[in-house]
Amino acid sequence: MHLPLFIAKRYLFAKKSHNVINIISAISAIGMAVGTAALVIILSVYNGFDSLVKSSLSNVEPDILITPSKGKVFIPEGEAFDWAYDQPAIKTMSSILQDNVYISYDGHNGIAMGKGVDRVYEEESPIRDHMIEGKFALHHGEIPMGVVGSGLSYSMEISHRFLAPIQIYYPARDRSFSPANPAASLENIKIFPSGVFSVNPEIDSDLIILPLEQMRQLLGYTDEVSGVELRVAAGTSRKALHKIIRTLQDKLGEGFSVKDRFQQNESLYKMMRYEKVSVYLILIFVIIIIAFNIFGSLSMLMIEKKEDIGTLRSMGATPQLVKRIFILEGWMISLLGLAAGLVLGVGFTLAQQKFGFIKMPGSFATAAYPVILQWKDLILTAISVAAIGYLIALLPVLSESRRHSR
Repeated sequence: MHLPLFIAKRYLFAKKSHNVINIISAISAIGMAVGTAALVIILSVYNGFDSLVKSSLSNVEPDILITPSKGKVFIPEGEAFDWAYDQPAIKTMSSILQDNVYISYDGHNGIAMGKGVDRVYEEESPIRDHMIEGKFALHHGEIPMGVVGSGLSYSMEISHRFLAPIQIYYPARDRSFSPANPAASLENIKIFPSGVFSVNPEIDSDLIILPLEQMRQLLGYTDEVSGVELRVAAGTSRKALHKIIRTLQDKLGEGFSVKDRFQQNESLYKMMRYEKVSVYLILIFVIIIIAFNIFGSLSMLMIEKKEDIGTLRSMGATPQLVKRIFILEGWMISLLGLAAGLVLGVGFTLAQQKFGFIKMPGSFATAAYPVILQWKDLILTAISVAAIGYLIALLPVLSESRRHSR
């Protein structure tokens, strides 16, 4: 057996002359275990919320969105759109026209994001799986219908059970504003609510989905759209998706912007990533503070073992060998805490995944706190805690070595 490791193990598990060293060592290991477990659990919770947000956004945001680089609208025709339509990896391709609109319903008024969609969107939209009232229908025979977010429905008391229509207004593009008769400078349409959906609070608060034809009529367009949404088939790899995006961008040129789901919500995803990094750094700092117990325990042990150190040196032990003994002992304290913390953290996370015994307060899309265990988080946690433990174990040994060299 490696001699420094053998002696370090004997020192760690042997009964010390001063019981306080045992107590400090135990507190250090328990503290490292708790810190490690907390790091694993909290990173897993962030992974769960990250997945929940991405899942909810995937019901509104497409896999690929084509928009004009300049201006608001364009006509979706040409070689690039024909090429995209023929790709087997692309499941659906739908046109949208959206803008901020003014709506009025049964005496309530407000601003909403009007999104006109075509028949393909109406038939294939995943929002139909998030309807909480009524149904996802944009046509009832020849009558135009619309669905609204739950937040907008609540604030304006919109209900599909009533016969009142939603009046939608937008400044007319071909008429100037008249102070004497402001209503004459507005285009308006009416649609009837067919249902209410709930995806997430941000989207639910102002989104209203209606037929593309009515949105074009309101905004004064004929064939123009503000974007083309593409959804890829299930199982399409990220590499294949980015290849499609690059090809489309090359074919469309600089006049168009082709974005994946991350680029459509870049600020949101960056904020979520920064939050996770911030929490990781805070917990690492807490673990560093906890690890300083090892510094105290090791310093006291080195004082107690002065006679043993003298005996080892008289037997030919080099100063480097003595240093390695105490460094390894201090490191083993942190490694024991690390191992126990990983077991506790992984066990708790897997139990929460399976049983969901810690519930979310209030009304959310999920009843229990979502957690997702990722191997990269476990590896990062293990490396970080092990490195902290080693550096903290190194400090008292180097300090004692400098003191003796003076």
